[in-house]
Amino acid sequence: MMTVQITNPSLQDQTVGVIATSLPGAAAIFRKFKIDFCCHGDVTLDRAAKDLGLDADFVEQALSELKTDDLPGLTKLSSGDLTEYIQSRFHDIHRREIPELILLARKVEAVHRENPKVPAGTAVLLKELERELEGHMKKEDLILFPAMRWSDTTLDAPISQMRKDHADLGVYLQRLADLTDNFTLPEGACRSWQALYIGLSKLNEDLREEIHLENNVLFPRFETV
Repeated sequence: MMTVQITNPSLQDQTVGVIATSLPGAAAIFRKFKIDFCCHGDVTLDRAAKDLGLDADFVEQALSELKTDDLPGLTKLSSGDLTEYIQSRFHDIHRREIPELILLARKVEAVHRENPKVPAGTAVLLKELERELEGHMKKEDLILFPAMRWSDTTLDAPISQMRKDHADLGVYLQRLADLTDNFTLPEGACRSWQALYIGLSKLNEDLREEIHLENNVLFPRFETV
């Protein structure tokens, strides 16, 4: 197994979105350091590290130790195949799982309302997220993705709106993380509470991965700059 050797001195000047897309395994490293490479993929590695109080050299060293066989095949998919993957891997699952999470959140908030650790407001926030996400996914399912499958024309205007939607969705994800102490269970949490936080953590990971694929892999193929 060959180790990737990073000798480019300007790596810290590259955006984290580009790095996550082009360097095998970089996304996992960024998640470890809580570097947002999806909603804020246009930020340089140096700036992202400084904003989090991290040593950019330390992050770069971690990136240099990645293995070449970590490279995912998704970046090599055609635009049509990638849009179909996004719909089946993310859209269909969001529509199935979020309603279940809303029910779980309502149950946990009701049963444990006297517990100071209860994530009060999670159900309402999830309902808002569901509404915003459904509107976003419909625009992709019915308009943007079909256009990408049948044409190679630039789509700057609709993509610009999708990127704005992604930034808004990122705010919802951060609010969920804040409400749940980054999905950290309190001592003695019941099974429903455990299931809720496991599901919320998965939603967070799934949605961020989807945004990354769209912002940093799919969308640039149809933008002029």
